[in-house]
This record gives sequence, C-alpha cells and structure tokens, in this order.
Amino acid sequence: MNKVNYAKELDKKIEEYGKEGLVPKLLLHACCAPCSSYCLEYLREYFDVTVFFYNPNITESSEYHKRVEEEKRLIKEYNAQVEAGAFEGMNSTGKARKIEIIEGHYDPREFLDISKGLEDCPEGGERCRKCFELRLRESARVAKENGFDLMTTTLTISPLKNADILNEVGKEAAGKAGIEFLPSDFKKKNGYKRSIELSHKFRLYRQDYCGCAFSKAERMNAQAANGTL
Repeated sequence: MNKVNYAKELDKKIEEYGKEGLVPKLLLHACCAPCSSYCLEYLREYFDVTVFFYNPNITESSEYHKRVEEEKRLIKEYNAQVEAGAFEGMNSTGKARKIEIIEGHYDPREFLDISKGLEDCPEGGERCRKCFELRLRESARVAKENGFDLMTTTLTISPLKNADILNEVGKEAAGKAGIEFLPSDFKKKNGYKRSIELSHKFRLYRQDYCGCAFSKAERMNAQAANGTL
C-alpha cells in the first residue's frame, strides 16, 4: 500500500479552492502557539481561519492558561501584520487574512477519563490516539455547529505525532459530524523548522512535552537518565 503524502493532498485542495475562487472557512484545532505559528502563517493566505483551542490533555491549570494566552498573543501579532499590511520576515502576502479564536471549555477530567488503564502507555501509543479522538471529535462538533466548511489540526506539525493516525482520526471525526476534514502534514516542507524560527521571532513560550502529566513524567525520566534534568 502506498503511503499517503498528506502535505501534497493539502496543496491539491488549496489549488482546487483557488481555481474556484473560494476562501473556505476553516476551523483549526491548535495545541499551542509554537505549533500554530507556521500553520497560521501558511493557512491564512488561503482560508478564513479560526483557531479552536481545546486541550483538556493539559492537566496542569497553570500550564493550560500559559499556553492559551500565548496562542492569543500570537494571533494578535499576526492580525496586527494584516492591519498594517506589513509582513517583514514572514512568508505572507497581502492575501493574508485576520485570524479569529474560539477557546473551548477546559476540563482535564475529560482527558483523564479516557486515559484510564492507559497511564503507562509510552507517548505515541494508544493513550495518544484516544487523546486525538477526544480533541478532534469536539473540534468537528464545533466546526459543524458554527458553519465552518472545513476543519483540521496543528498536531501534524510535530515530529513526535503520526500524521497517518491524525488524518485518519480527523477524517473519521469530521465525517461523523458531517463536515470535511482538511488533510495535512505540516511538518513537511520544513514546516517544523519554520515553527522553531517563528517561535524565536515572536519569543513564544515553547514547552518540551505535549501537556499531559504522563508525557511530562516520561520526558523528565528521560532527562534524568541522560543527565540533562
């Protein structure tokens, strides 16, 4: 079976919309500002983007609030560029559009409930899939209820996240909600590298774990083992 190149699939969809003169309304599930940075820089050229920040997997309240505030700050910075028509140091043009944000409800018990029995799974295992399903189902519901044409997620930008699984989960969640899922693999075409550059440019808070207590403990154990803690 040939492996799907989701980055090329995204390019094809963008080309189709361009030929039809369409600017679809896109709900972008976002996990954090650093991961959003490249995705937003790219997508705002072709879509009317609204960020959906829904991440009950961030089990520490202080960490959650730090990340959502950074997301809002980044969007404010991007929108200021659009208002001024100034895109110095950006891969953006006058086609770039302002970005909105919807903050979802925050209840880490939702994540902890779906993680029961999976606490010892390594990062990237079954617990992560359940987490993707939780977040993308809610994203699909919100997208449908608010009249969006499409939904997708920033999660595919991470080298630690499996784009095949994310696209599979996203497509299933969107299909059940009656909306289209936009395929992506944002780490491709130097997307992850660009996200690091943009994080430095905007001095974004860049965490070193996905957000849940389990991944944080796994990361700390690895650091302790190699003497970098």
